[in-house]
Amino acid sequence: MKKLLLILAASGMLLASASAATTRSNKSEVSRNLIIFNSLFKELQTNYVDTIDATGSMRTAIDAMLSEIDPYTEYYPADEEDKLLSISTGQFSGVGSTIQRRGREVLFTEPQWNSPSRRAGVRHGDRILRINGDTVGPDMDISEVSKRLRGQAGTHVVVDVRRPYAEDSLLTFDIVRGVIKVDPVPYAGVLADSTGYIRITTFSEKTAGKVRDAVAEIMRTPGLRGIIIDLRGNGGGLLESAVQVAGNFVDKGTEIVRTRGRDAQNEKVYKTTQQPQARRVPLVVLTDGGTASSSEIVAGSLQDLDRAVILGERSYGKGLVQTGRPVPYGGYMKVTTGRYYIPSGRLIQAIDYSHRDERGNVTRIPDSLTTVYHTRLGREVRDGGGITPDFKVEPKDMNRLIYNLIADNWVFDYATRYAAGHPDGIGLPDSFEVDDSIFADFKKFIDPARFNYDKVCESGLKLLREAAVREGYMNDSVAAQFARLDTLLRHDLNHDLDHNREDIVDLLDVEIGQRYFSEADQVRRALRRDAVADSARALLHNPDRYRDLLLPKGKSLKP
Repeated sequence: MKKLLLILAASGMLLASASAATTRSNKSEVSRNLIIFNSLFKELQTNYVDTIDATGSMRTAIDAMLSEIDPYTEYYPADEEDKLLSISTGQFSGVGSTIQRRGREVLFTEPQWNSPSRRAGVRHGDRILRINGDTVGPDMDISEVSKRLRGQAGTHVVVDVRRPYAEDSLLTFDIVRGVIKVDPVPYAGVLADSTGYIRITTFSEKTAGKVRDAVAEIMRTPGLRGIIIDLRGNGGGLLESAVQVAGNFVDKGTEIVRTRGRDAQNEKVYKTTQQPQARRVPLVVLTDGGTASSSEIVAGSLQDLDRAVILGERSYGKGLVQTGRPVPYGGYMKVTTGRYYIPSGRLIQAIDYSHRDERGNVTRIPDSLTTVYHTRLGREVRDGGGITPDFKVEPKDMNRLIYNLIADNWVFDYATRYAAGHPDGIGLPDSFEVDDSIFADFKKFIDPARFNYDKVCESGLKLLREAAVREGYMNDSVAAQFARLDTLLRHDLNHDLDHNREDIVDLLDVEIGQRYFSEADQVRRALRRDAVADSARALLHNPDRYRDLLLPKGKSLKP
């Protein structure tokens, strides 16, 4: 069967190579390859020694073909319609919870606030035993579990679970599936220092309206310092929605982006169509490595127009446009049909999918090959690498201890146990704090015998000792110094946990809060310890510094 799949994949790649060419393929070439593929597939169906799964095999060939192009050109069969609805409308039908396989078990990891699963009683960490009577075993793929939980709104699904840290651990929930709405603006408001804040998580059909309402409400604030638009982790969505969001802050009729297809006549220009609500209010846009696609259109256009200071980390760099196309039998295809260019004329696409290295991997465009463009006021900006912030705020490095606390689910499991012991709540969102007693309890929760993490100092010392031996520097005196360092640098788990207390408290605060508070409350609570947002607020409190960042190098507002 493996050989069959490889043959089908190779056949699909023949078509991929034709469609990825810089000029349109000769019609006879396309026809000939289709005939070859059709004949090969029929031959296998008729004469292969085993019965083959025609649908599954064809899907393998399709996926192999598309993998040779870019990761954004995708095929959705009719039974994956909910994924398309989620992308375009920000809603889908199901139980409303993320799931995760952990070893031999599948568990609910985050029942969304006010979702069917949460209303039915499902909680973080519940282990799924059966769905509608069928056992969820260690061999059931996570996608199959997800498929069985999904379904049309109003239908029922019965789920048996085992709840950790509970006396009556075997529970059954009759969940009535519903329409799951993803809120594109989970929180917007005015912070205590008269700074407006809008968190945007995706660009769907509803984003522009929600942002417009939020801006209108914020603009009523007396003494407003400015507005922060938080696009961190926003993977994008609808291009038109991004144009409408940007339109809140620039003049009507301003060009935000233009798209160009393979042919010159396929260029399309997108301009704002409404009068702005906040044309002159100071604006800071937060970005990071997860800011991509439509969110980069908003950030990049406002940067090119010198309308906002971009603060944070460099964005992802996705300058490709996808268009939806229906395919036979209810399927759908999302095809990359062009590239988008923001007002300075630059393309921010960071990865060149048309070229691969000697190992076949796609490559990122090096900074040395990028081109300089200019904003409206003459500031230098570059193409080919996402949006570079005007004011960089680097994230705090994560050490191995923190990584393992997250990756090995110590924080998640502790929060699950904590919630089991506090079924009646933990107070109001603004009053809950991870205090000394919670931190001490978390330390006791960790089993040193099961907690393994890379001890960088000890590993580095071992490598240095080995190098000293190889290079001939090891003698009694050096060996004694190594022995002393070995004593001084030996890791102690209790010490390491105390040393990283601040970061651990932040992790526990988020994880415990997810079990009790709405998404809006969680975003608002997170702002209490958000160094990037604090930098943006400080910038808005310094008007001279803010304006200086929007001027070309060498120019200043001050004499």
